[in-house]
Amino acid sequence: MLDLDRWEEILATLRGNKVRTVLTALGVFWGLFMLTLMLGFGSGLEEGVRQNMRGLAANSFFIWGQRTSKPYAGLQAGRPIDFDNGDLEAVRRLPGIRYFAPRNQLGGWRSGATVVHGTEAGSFSVMGDFPAIQYISPVEMVAGRFLNQLDIDERRKVAVIGRRVYETLFPGGQSAIGERIRIRGIDFSVVGVFDTLQQGGHAERKLSTVFVPFTTFQRVFGIGEKVGWFSVAARDDVDVEALEEAVRDLLKQRHKVAPDDEDAIGSWNAGREFGRIRGLFRGIRLFIWVVGLITLLAGVIGVSNIMLIVVKERTREIGIRKAVGATVASIVGLVVQESVVLTTLAGCLGLLAG
Repeated sequence: MLDLDRWEEILATLRGNKVRTVLTALGVFWGLFMLTLMLGFGSGLEEGVRQNMRGLAANSFFIWGQRTSKPYAGLQAGRPIDFDNGDLEAVRRLPGIRYFAPRNQLGGWRSGATVVHGTEAGSFSVMGDFPAIQYISPVEMVAGRFLNQLDIDERRKVAVIGRRVYETLFPGGQSAIGERIRIRGIDFSVVGVFDTLQQGGHAERKLSTVFVPFTTFQRVFGIGEKVGWFSVAARDDVDVEALEEAVRDLLKQRHKVAPDDEDAIGSWNAGREFGRIRGLFRGIRLFIWVVGLITLLAGVIGVSNIMLIVVKERTREIGIRKAVGATVASIVGLVVQESVVLTTLAGCLGLLAG
């Protein structure tokens, strides 16, 4: 049964010394406020990174040629390593690969090619790709379709454009499917428009991309059998880092690179990066909990100290209560109840503010 007299007494005691009550509650309020705020910040940061990495398969890696740093087999250091279709076929035969997508690009990482539609034009990244890239670095189709195997086999002059490309070349909002765009004097028919699954700078770059069939890219842009880099996704039962090393070793053998030359062939392993990010955020979460709980503990200790002072100040009152028949349990219960009420109110306010 609710004891209204006791609650009125508790509230009267808390109102009796407002400054002390506020200062006591402030420690608990601040502890929970900071804990909630830091947990929210950590979760938001983690979600932002996860969204930025969303457009990559966790078991994928990328490999490209660089320059040798050591002489080997009578060849000088400093040789550029350029991949070709022979490397493509050799890597494809390795066991453990689920998806394999060799890639080419017009221009460099930050540059692009002029793409024209009617009187509209813009500079965009143009990629020569296989359909498998959709499983390694997926995009969301909003109109039409992505590249397919017939496009590769028949070297079709078709293109899949990003949303930024569409907005630039088709400002009137008309359908782009079936329309022709021109890249370096070559006409391509648009078969699809895509949006990205990522966020941030990577998303903007991808939205400003045009995908064309890999085989068509090699033929119409005069690069012969050159391959820019490889995108690979491992099977679920395969160690992605072991597969990455197997691909690197194979390419080193084919291009006569010293086995201990780590500079000749570059790579980036999405699985390894995902692991590092997960470890980083586990550490951040642990740090946040430790700091938050220490802050909260300091607030609770503050409440305990204040309650101790309150008990000393109320020694005469406690003596009178005992004289008129109050039990020790009822007196202790009253003090504890005052502490619980104050802590609960301050904690709820801290959670709401956080």
